[in-house]
Amino acid sequence: MRLSTVDEVIDAGNSLGEFLRARRALLDPAEFGLPGQGQRRVAGLRREELAFLAGVSPHYYARLEQGRDRNPSPAVLDAIAQALQLDEAGAAHLHQLASAPPPRRRAYRPEEVRPGLARLVESWTANPAVVIGRYRDVLAANELAVLLNEGFTPGRNLLRDVFLEPVAREIYPDWNAIAHSVVASVRSTAGTDLDHPRLTELIGELSLKSAEFRAIWARHDVHERTDGTKRYRNPFVGEIVVHYESFAVIGETGQTLYLYYGEPGSAAAPSLALLAGMTRQENR
Repeated sequence: MRLSTVDEVIDAGNSLGEFLRARRALLDPAEFGLPGQGQRRVAGLRREELAFLAGVSPHYYARLEQGRDRNPSPAVLDAIAQALQLDEAGAAHLHQLASAPPPRRRAYRPEEVRPGLARLVESWTANPAVVIGRYRDVLAANELAVLLNEGFTPGRNLLRDVFLEPVAREIYPDWNAIAHSVVASVRSTAGTDLDHPRLTELIGELSLKSAEFRAIWARHDVHERTDGTKRYRNPFVGEIVVHYESFAVIGETGQTLYLYYGEPGSAAAPSLALLAGMTRQENR
């Protein structure tokens, strides 16, 4: 199988068309009473079928996918989002791609966490706390977070770890769900800025080294979660299920603070207390 080049994986010049084609390919013709995959040369719906479902002309829809029309109205985008069966995050991403100015190259500086926020994170001792950057770089974490998941070590990248570090499949019992989730999160925070040097570096490496990553990235899934649960296999306390809340870092595009906790009375609460005790002993 021929490996995708970085330019094929990231098409910043026609990101709207890439998104539309990817999401159209995921739709099952059978759900719409259309002939099945055996009679089709490509996966998903044809352009003209999607155009019919959205109530737009096939010619106009083709121009959108080809990048020859970059000014669709909000109403047209809403209709296309409904035809593509996008959720709220996916529809918002579609609107963002359609309204984005043409990409331009410019100088970037590496992401950094504010010193005050880093000190605050390090001062928390009862709850794992970590600041994750726009492209899933770990920017800051307290000792308890690193004990919970070694992937939270500052300087590491969670996207890279999930696909390229063999230990990730041991740490994450729900590896497949985690893999889809972290890719969708990167697409959400990257938005239309697909030519960022840090992103192209990551996607280039992962595309060359992981077929699983290439397949998931090509889906163009997008989501942004504010809370939920994560399941880890921890070398000290065994399997642990923790809850988390996330908070956008004001003034820093795409940076997120995550706080983890165990529900009172749950098995996670004493496990986190045990890990916290280990950090206190190390600091004596």
